[in-house]
Amino acid sequence: MSSNSSSKSFIHFSFLPQAQKMLYTLVLLVLGTGYMMAMAQIYITHAGLDGKPGLSIDDIIIGYSGSKGATRLETALGGPMKGMAPDADRNAMVAWIHAGASKEEFDAKIKPIVEQRCVVCHSGSNANIPKVTDFDTVSKLVVMDTGMSIPTLIRVSHIHLFGLTFIFFITGTIFVHAYMRPVWFKCLVVGVPFIGILLDIASWYLTKVYRPFGWVVVVSGGFMGLSFAIQWVASIYQMWLYKLPKEMADKGGQIPGLGG
Repeated sequence: MSSNSSSKSFIHFSFLPQAQKMLYTLVLLVLGTGYMMAMAQIYITHAGLDGKPGLSIDDIIIGYSGSKGATRLETALGGPMKGMAPDADRNAMVAWIHAGASKEEFDAKIKPIVEQRCVVCHSGSNANIPKVTDFDTVSKLVVMDTGMSIPTLIRVSHIHLFGLTFIFFITGTIFVHAYMRPVWFKCLVVGVPFIGILLDIASWYLTKVYRPFGWVVVVSGGFMGLSFAIQWVASIYQMWLYKLPKEMADKGGQIPGLGG
């Protein structure tokens, strides 16, 4: 095989050193576990925001654009904080909000609930968790729920842009050693996640303006997950279980690159 042809090719997993395959395998195992934890985090953060069990498109939309007609505190009590207090306490807090959220009623009825159920996590020790310790801090949550603020979205955006790009660069670098036909499909699997990242994060902001963009968040996230799964399964399988076709094995495991 000519040097020009070799420069456009990748060595298949079966011809890589055992140590390199072990490295790739362990990296994929850790990244796969991390991806599952990320999915669990999305579920825990968004599930139930619409007041119904499970995760739905409405939960995603509410997470970014807010719950129209409800305060931030009501949305939290009906969603991620639903399991943190019994129905009686949550209903008392919602009733207090609807009655005008006065300081007098807070001191008489709501403060004991806050001290017993909320302060343990919302003491202010974690800057990423709203402080809920007294009337003044609770009152800041008794405002219309407009979803994630722009500063919060910017902070989360830069973390996701860097983090997801590194993750898919690593999985893609490993995956290019897989033998897959047609080549255009392999290119698609490698490229789709990066387009999905941009669409996903852009839609966080656009959902605040036009709520149906929440569907773009879901669809782009789904394509990223599908691409990750294909790269992960194909790489692990071909590293340890797959037998390369004879015509490829006879070429020393040289498989055409993404463009050939």
